[in-house]
Amino acid sequence: MSVTVKVAENEEQVQEFVKHLLEDMRALERMLEEGRFEIDKQRIGAEQELCLVDAYGKPALKSLDVLDELDDEQLTTELALFNMEINLKPLEFKGDALSRMEKQLHRKIDKIRKVMWGMQGNAILTGILPTIRKADLEPESMTPYQRYSALCKAINRLRGSEYELRIRGVDELLMKFDSPLIEASNTGFQVHLQVRPDNFVQKYNIAQAVTGPVLACAVNSPLLFGKRLWSETRVALFRQSIDTRKATDQMRDKNSRVTFGNKWVEENILEIYKEDIARYRVLLSSEVNENVSELLDEGKTPELRALQVHNSTVYRWNRPCYGINNGKPHLRIENRVLPSGPTITDEVANSALWLGLLIGMEDAYPDLTERLDFDDAKSNFFAASKMGLETHLKWLDGESWEASELLLKELMPIARDGLKKAELDTSDIDHYLSIVEKRIKSGQTGARWMSDSYSKLLKEVTKDQALVSIAMSTIKNQTKGEPVHKWAPAKLQDMKNWQPTSLVVEEFMTTDFLTVQKSDIVEFVASLLDWHDIKYLPVEDDRGQLVGLITMRRLFRAFYKNISEDEPVPEIVDEIMVQNPITIYPEASLGEATKLMEDNNIGCLPVVKNNRLVGMISERNFREVTQRQLKALEQNQQNDNTESSTQDQSETL
Repeated sequence: MSVTVKVAENEEQVQEFVKHLLEDMRALERMLEEGRFEIDKQRIGAEQELCLVDAYGKPALKSLDVLDELDDEQLTTELALFNMEINLKPLEFKGDALSRMEKQLHRKIDKIRKVMWGMQGNAILTGILPTIRKADLEPESMTPYQRYSALCKAINRLRGSEYELRIRGVDELLMKFDSPLIEASNTGFQVHLQVRPDNFVQKYNIAQAVTGPVLACAVNSPLLFGKRLWSETRVALFRQSIDTRKATDQMRDKNSRVTFGNKWVEENILEIYKEDIARYRVLLSSEVNENVSELLDEGKTPELRALQVHNSTVYRWNRPCYGINNGKPHLRIENRVLPSGPTITDEVANSALWLGLLIGMEDAYPDLTERLDFDDAKSNFFAASKMGLETHLKWLDGESWEASELLLKELMPIARDGLKKAELDTSDIDHYLSIVEKRIKSGQTGARWMSDSYSKLLKEVTKDQALVSIAMSTIKNQTKGEPVHKWAPAKLQDMKNWQPTSLVVEEFMTTDFLTVQKSDIVEFVASLLDWHDIKYLPVEDDRGQLVGLITMRRLFRAFYKNISEDEPVPEIVDEIMVQNPITIYPEASLGEATKLMEDNNIGCLPVVKNNRLVGMISERNFREVTQRQLKALEQNQQNDNTESSTQDQSETL
């Protein structure tokens, strides 16, 4: 919805807007009673928020330049000039919808990155940009559009112009700000599920119940201004940056505009809207020209502009949404909990878990709200925000679970059943849920990776160097595409080596290569190495994902032990391959590839893009690079000699 919004300047404007708001509510009630909503389709959608950074991983105020360059209606601005948003096209939720969503995201992100490379920068997916500074949140960083200035002005009017931020984790953050622009530090991945009106209440309550467990394994925002805070600091930051309450209100039970809610929903979507209209003052208004009653009488679908404007200023973590698709109205639940990153694949995997639970829980726990206290669901959400996978969660019938145990034993199987019920492809279900499962078992969420890397780097370098290294390592790993549970700790070299260059791995890697699978017999592998005079064979699965590497050295070692120590030769690839081989991504520089091979004393690097094996680079490729450089030097020298000879002849004449 694109609607011009403004600050209500006086009581008359507020009163006029409220009249339209109440008319929209009556219209929505009538539409529900008359069964006007689409019920034969189930769609998903998503909004991807991201940050733009310069060559040093610091915020780059380039969003309007990028939008001008790309001219893509699916790309739009956000509150700050270093933020952007991608609005994906809705997809019918069946078959390969999840992998199609991932492909959409990759195409859009790649387009943005290519433009940013031309500006000596990049794009990064992260819940909170580690390198963001207070200086980056000054007024000149705000996107110069009316709706953003109106929002900030409205919040300031209700609350005052001074903001105090208090968040305590391993470290403690206590700062004062004079603008809600600090909210621009947050970026998320917002996924939507279209639901039938008659099933909205059950689905919405399920969304509330599973928010804590899902967030526990998806946390990705542990750092803000160099402080180690919550695992998902976005939750605390968003709540405090948009809070319109004053200190004098704290004795009252007055809700923040960023809210989880206060109770289970019992009747329909109107119940939520009624509560929000009653509790939250009008923050923004809009020119409303439609007569919703007349439109309904004519059989047309109203936009309900006033209701949508007000709903956009109440920030429920699970937000009810009204929308129109091809002239037909529908209802959606929008998950605003999930952070941006660590990779697109991780984001889609998190979405698969949430979506699967929304569908599977209604069969597994039809009496959910009778067995789970709402306050426990709410407490789970905030606890998971702070502790991630280390959280203890209250679940059905008052039982206490460790987050990882609840997810693996109870919720993952239910999510799988839900995705099957939605008729998603088995390959998509297995792929995305296995990523979540491996992340949980490894314990390495995005937040854990970032926190561990930061703590280690702080022992060696300054705080700023550590934060830049983490940002650069994040970009490198995202470009590579492997899920976060596979990431190695960030290193200082990640900061030093990142530089767009023409001498990149993609230009020299081998793309026509042989592969084997874990179940292949070793005799077959030995034959391939012999027949094709090669030293390395990547091991991949049916989806083209790298799972291991066979080297001639390992094969020789196995046969040598058979001869010298009478040990049996392994029978299949899985028994002899290198597990979790060191990899590189196509856009990396050759210098980075060389250093990686030298430091680890290895002769080849599988090249991975978007979690898929796309190439191989080895000593043979570097010989080709050397030959190319020598030829270039020879050509330059010949050109210099020719110029010198021509100059000599000219002087002689």
